[in-house]
Amino acid sequence: MLKSCHCCGLIHEIAALQSNQQAQCTRCHSVIDQSKNFKRSQGRTAAAAVAAMVLMPAAILLPILEIEQLGHHHSSSILGGIVDLFQTGSVLVATVILLFSIVLPLLKILALIELSWLCSMQQRHRAWTYRWMEQIGKWSMMDVMLLALLVMTIKLSGVVQFHFGPALIAFVLCVSMSMIAAICFNPHAIWESP
Repeated sequence: MLKSCHCCGLIHEIAALQSNQQAQCTRCHSVIDQSKNFKRSQGRTAAAAVAAMVLMPAAILLPILEIEQLGHHHSSSILGGIVDLFQTGSVLVATVILLFSIVLPLLKILALIELSWLCSMQQRHRAWTYRWMEQIGKWSMMDVMLLALLVMTIKLSGVVQFHFGPALIAFVLCVSMSMIAAICFNPHAIWESP
C-alpha cells in the first residue's frame, strides 16, 4: 500500500504492520498514520467549525470598539462600522472590511462544516471546495491588518481614547476556532468518506 507522509509528502510503500508497530517517514521521521478512520479528525473539525459559527454573530454584532473623542462616547460593532463607512461614502474601505472580516470567514466556516460534517456534495465538488478554502485562507490575516491600521490611526491622534468592547473576545475566539478547524481537517477524508 502506498501512503504519503502528512508532514513532508514523501510517498512510501507500507507493508502490513502489526497493531503495535508504526511506519515512519524516511525523510522527516514523522509517524505515518495507517488508519482509515477519519471520523475523529472530522469530528474535531466539525466541532471547531460549529463553535466558530456560533461565535460569529456575537463577533460582528456586539460592540468591538468604544471611542471617546472630546467628551463624546461612541461604540460600534464590526457590522455597524461597515454600515457607517458605507453611509459616509467610504465604499472601498467598507467593502474590504465586509469581505475580509465577515464574508470570507463565514464562507470558510461553512465550507469546513460541509467538508467535515454534512458531506452532502460529491467527492469532486468537495475536493474543489477544499482547494478553494485553502486559497481564501491566505487572506485570513487581512482583518488583523485592518485592526492594526485602525489602532495606529487612533493612537496617533492625541484627542481620541478607545477601549475594546466585548466583541473582541468573541472575534478572537471565532478566528481561533476557525483556525483549529482548518488545522484539524484531514483532506484525505474527502476521498475516503462515502
